[in-house]
Amino acid sequence: MFEAARSSSGGDGQTAWQYTHEENGPLMKGSPSYDNQPRPDEPLQVDSDLSDDGDATSSIDDRTTIVSSIRNYKHENGRRYHSFRDGEYLLPNDDREQDRLDLGHHIFKLILNGDLFRSPIDNPQSALDICTGTGLWAIDFAEQFPGAEVLGTDLSPIQPTWFPSNCRFEVDDAESDWLYGHQSIDYVHARGVSGSIRDWGKLFSQTLHCLRPGGWMEIQEYETVATSDDGTFDLATNFKQWQEKLNEASQMFGKSFMDCSKHKGRLEEAGFVNVTDDVYKVPMGTWPKDKKMKEIGRFQLYQMLEAIEPFSLAVFTRVLKWTPEETRELIDKVKADLCNPKVHMYSRFHFIYGQKPESEN
Repeated sequence: MFEAARSSSGGDGQTAWQYTHEENGPLMKGSPSYDNQPRPDEPLQVDSDLSDDGDATSSIDDRTTIVSSIRNYKHENGRRYHSFRDGEYLLPNDDREQDRLDLGHHIFKLILNGDLFRSPIDNPQSALDICTGTGLWAIDFAEQFPGAEVLGTDLSPIQPTWFPSNCRFEVDDAESDWLYGHQSIDYVHARGVSGSIRDWGKLFSQTLHCLRPGGWMEIQEYETVATSDDGTFDLATNFKQWQEKLNEASQMFGKSFMDCSKHKGRLEEAGFVNVTDDVYKVPMGTWPKDKKMKEIGRFQLYQMLEAIEPFSLAVFTRVLKWTPEETRELIDKVKADLCNPKVHMYSRFHFIYGQKPESEN
């Protein structure tokens, strides 16, 4: 089990909101709210400075304000964006984006023949899924391991209201200082986090600190850079321009979409061992001869057609200062390239996983 949960403060005074099947969620051993509980034989102390119910009323009002502010989403160019840590993540969180994320979950499972992960984990007792999105991975993992406590965190509370009793979700920022207990987690998972993290060294260092000896971290990611084996990608001039501009903008923003191939080295530098980067070619379209690749390609083409706009709108207009009209014009051209049957493009999916050493020096 987690020995400590993130406290109610998200590190800079902003509250991380959590919800479970219970109203307030279970207390987790090691958290301030657990350790400060008096023993059964101790009397509860009365606050002599409390003259009325003002503090209690204020706490209720503060909680209501916090919940309201988290859901006070920002609307821009026809899409909806998160409000917690406004501007730190440039993709939307609206229903269309949630549908795309759910489709992506299906594609990742197709690639792994139905599996959820590549790490050689066995009977984990606790798992953390950062940037959980719609939470489908965390829910599936909790169902596969009913004895594990599974926590999913994200900037947006867009997860289902139904989930297994051993699963819960928090609104939290994975880039904040982690307050989970030392050596309290068996497995940390992150999927589709490119463009979300500014300091990978800090993220991996915090993960290593919280993992139990022998625990694993896994990152599942796909490159936004496409290519082809037969040279036909040269025909996709608009897609080429798009990925170059996306790379330029994300570098300017400080959270690159293009560096998932660096994660193996970063994990090793942080102190992980047995680090592996499993790479899979994933087509965009039904052009492959292989039946399975054709099926995956059909889903990935649709996923990419839905991804071009959310990956572009805020990034191009906020960072590159393009107009919405200029951005949408390029989006339409990129979609045309994706649908060109003469272009046999694919991208690479990475499953990078590493282990915390069994003993710490």
